[in-house]
Amino acid sequence: MITTRGVATGFHCAAKAMSAAAGSSSFEPPEHSLPGVQETRPGSPSRLRRLVDIPGCQPDRVNDLLLLSTLDSQGRCGSDAEYRSAHVVFFPGDIQNFQQEMSLQPEEAQWLSWSLENVALTLGHRFPDRHVWVIRASRMYLHKFSCYHNFVESNLFGAPEHSPDYGAFRHLRALLSNGMERAGLPNPLPLQRGGDTVSPGFSLAVVGFSKGCVVLNQMVYELARARADPELGPFVERLSDMYWLDGGHPGGSETWVTDKRALGELAASGVAVHAHVTPYEVRDPMRAWVGREHGRFVKKLEDLGARLSQKLHFEDEPASIENHFRIIQDF
Repeated sequence: MITTRGVATGFHCAAKAMSAAAGSSSFEPPEHSLPGVQETRPGSPSRLRRLVDIPGCQPDRVNDLLLLSTLDSQGRCGSDAEYRSAHVVFFPGDIQNFQQEMSLQPEEAQWLSWSLENVALTLGHRFPDRHVWVIRASRMYLHKFSCYHNFVESNLFGAPEHSPDYGAFRHLRALLSNGMERAGLPNPLPLQRGGDTVSPGFSLAVVGFSKGCVVLNQMVYELARARADPELGPFVERLSDMYWLDGGHPGGSETWVTDKRALGELAASGVAVHAHVTPYEVRDPMRAWVGREHGRFVKKLEDLGARLSQKLHFEDEPASIENHFRIIQDF
């Protein structure tokens, strides 16, 4: 999460380093290829595609997606392409947007090295055998504050109100199905028609960074009902890993899931849980509850026997927004 205080101080301490990395990121209007599919910029990797207005589980739930596919220039993805369809989905944090939009905002231009396009390429190195999907928040209040109200009930600044049945899993499945179809990927995930319509080779990992972790939290609250749903269950069972990267949001609680029943369902699911944090979130004296909740999240999952890994990054360095973002490269 980018706080108002953090923006003011973070620009001063991190702008030089980050703008230097992004200094060559001049941007031209995107060129169209397939209908609703855009290259991110001239000269960008052909595997990086921007998909506009992808419909979700309801007519009023629409998101823009960025896809970094494993396809080569001939549209092939290896000898096992007929059977294997591995995906990782990333939910970004505040300020992060498409490079073109960020370049038009004086404050956001300082952070171009963490644009959705650059993050997709970073994740492509981290997950070289998976299609990488970056889901743009459906609303960016004041061009800064990400709101994932298509996945979780949220206020104007993106603070969530969690519930067990908002439809985060259902929306994600619809986005992936329609996105794969739009991008022309082989073996697209079928739309839900009842029963097990997920191909045997399909697998999924989800990654939330900062504000984007609210989507993962919502998934945890929905997990029990989703696993029991005859339509959603087969899709949810293919979820192998969940990565929390320095979660934060402007609400005064529920930055991390601490409900024992919800965490018990997560542990029982067998999903591998990865909790990565920095001092920026968990050691902020002005938001001390974040660190306390993170501790309870980890402790309860350990007690429940979950498949859990955790790490405090940059623990010997001062808390900074720069290191908050760097966790995307370091996890």
